[in-house]
Amino acid sequence: MKWNWDTFYDKAYNWIISFGPRILIGLLILFIGLWLIRVFNRIFRKTLSKHNFNPSLRYFLQNLVALTLQILLILLVMQVAGIQLTFFAAIIAGFSVAAGLALSGTLQNFVSGILILVLKPYRVGDNINTQNQEGTVTSIQLFYTTVLTFDNKTIIIPNGQLSNNVVINLSREGKRRLDIDLRFDYKTNPDHIKKVLQASIDSADNILPEPVARIGISKLDVDKYIMTVNVWVNAHGYYDLLIALNEKLVRDVQKAEIHFPGT
Repeated sequence: MKWNWDTFYDKAYNWIISFGPRILIGLLILFIGLWLIRVFNRIFRKTLSKHNFNPSLRYFLQNLVALTLQILLILLVMQVAGIQLTFFAAIIAGFSVAAGLALSGTLQNFVSGILILVLKPYRVGDNINTQNQEGTVTSIQLFYTTVLTFDNKTIIIPNGQLSNNVVINLSREGKRRLDIDLRFDYKTNPDHIKKVLQASIDSADNILPEPVARIGISKLDVDKYIMTVNVWVNAHGYYDLLIALNEKLVRDVQKAEIHFPGT
């Protein structure tokens, strides 16, 4: 069959006349849009830097905004060029549903990570207690938080569990109350014990002057009573000071010739 060039040229000419201006306008919008997106990203990046956003969250937001604007720009260009978007919309909808079902847990951790980075219930360096684990937060990522326990174990906790459960921030207030219980028999004068314990606390290191230390009988048993010591210390180093103060109180009580029950 002989090729009819005249028909081909007529169809090509009609197609160019019909779609050529749309394509040119679409390309113009594409170039201008990409330039505007770059300008906006520079401004957005500087704004995030001024507000001291978390580096992980800042990097994510920058990429998310840039990708979203680029997708919207491409859709606009396709619309201007006369390309039907019904087929693409169906594909995107189907993919979104499938991805949502497959990644529901991952998406929950992802959203929780953003909330943690924005709301800051805890920060890197804070001591926290959660999921029956206690330690120092060493890293907050978009999907998980890393905690280094006091016995040097690294615990990786999904952010979804942290956002849906109780998290006790042990160091956020900067100081903690340290409680020590000492048992004595009823033959021992409680006023004398309080004087010995108060002197021991006054000579101890790293005890905060405010709030004032408190010493008193907190419980009565059949054959003994419990003297409780409440002092305030810095949150960081709490357990080291707990051990040191326990040892000091025992030594000072023994020096005062006060006997513990059973000795």
